[in-house]
Amino acid sequence: MQDKLNNLKQEALGKLSDVKDRQALRDLEIKYLGRKGGLTKILRGLADLSAEDKKSIGRMANEIKLELQNKFKEAGNIIEKSAGKGAFMDVTLPGKKIDRGHIHPITIVQNELEDLFVSMGFMILDGPELESDYYNFESLNFPEYHPARDTQDTFYIEIPNSNPPAGPPVGGLADKSQNLESRLVMRTHTSPVQIRAMRKYGAPLRCVAPGRVFRCEAIDACHEHTFDQMEGLMIDKDISLSNLIAVMKELLKGIFSRDMEVRVRPGYFPFVEPAVELDIKCTICKGKGCPSCKNSGWLELLPAGMVHPNVLRYGGIDPKEYSGFAFGLGLTRLAMMKYGIDDIRLFNSGDLKFLKQF
Repeated sequence: MQDKLNNLKQEALGKLSDVKDRQALRDLEIKYLGRKGGLTKILRGLADLSAEDKKSIGRMANEIKLELQNKFKEAGNIIEKSAGKGAFMDVTLPGKKIDRGHIHPITIVQNELEDLFVSMGFMILDGPELESDYYNFESLNFPEYHPARDTQDTFYIEIPNSNPPAGPPVGGLADKSQNLESRLVMRTHTSPVQIRAMRKYGAPLRCVAPGRVFRCEAIDACHEHTFDQMEGLMIDKDISLSNLIAVMKELLKGIFSRDMEVRVRPGYFPFVEPAVELDIKCTICKGKGCPSCKNSGWLELLPAGMVHPNVLRYGGIDPKEYSGFAFGLGLTRLAMMKYGIDDIRLFNSGDLKFLKQF
């Protein structure tokens, strides 16, 4: 074993004299002194030796290891010094380009909308994505077994012994908040911010609430299970549908910088009465029909209507004194129409080729 150790030492020193760069030095050190290197393999045979031989061979191995480590260190210092000699940096050369990030197209549209609504006196509000059943459904006039929940129910989490929300509904409505506050759901719209805003700020009130929402959707070119929405709310005395239409026209003109062809049709949403749906002519197919608009030529963009009296009561506002309108704007679909994007799935794909266009 002594001969093996001496041979390993001489072999390592011989190869060390030929090393000219850091990587080769590192590879050579691993080959001889690494955990799976030559020295380690030789020392595995110590188990077969007597106690006296183990002691003498072990001492010899440590001396050789220490000597080799010092030689490798010296060689490393020599390589470092030689690399520094004559090194030249041309400071006149152009620097290496650092790639910059890109604002997501949905964020661009959201920022433009926020500026637009702020100019009209609206507040920009936010709310939790993990919302209570009470705020997401019950207080928005979706009773517990209402069939309209079927298109929106997503992921529930049971939280026992939770406290009910502050401020009971007014006007004699049954308060189920204690039971429903213990059930959490990934919010299916940003409309729960309506109730939170009404309870915090009262009336009159103007606000919009952008954010991400989650739905039970079969994914295709115009449907996604995770998308962005903007809820809008205006409450004051003598508010009517004419106020809603005026705001919608201002919104579309501000985003598209031109007059858009729209249609308004009756709709149904539990939290507004009466309800309307504002559609715009598809900007991708110009109304001819394509997968993005389900071959109808029109894209549903702005479900809206007058706030239901029950919702005002849940928000602590007297519907006999105040009225208001609300709308739910699909930010993702608006971005599709603004930029001519024909597949909603591209927004969450993480495709840099797609994102770098904006």
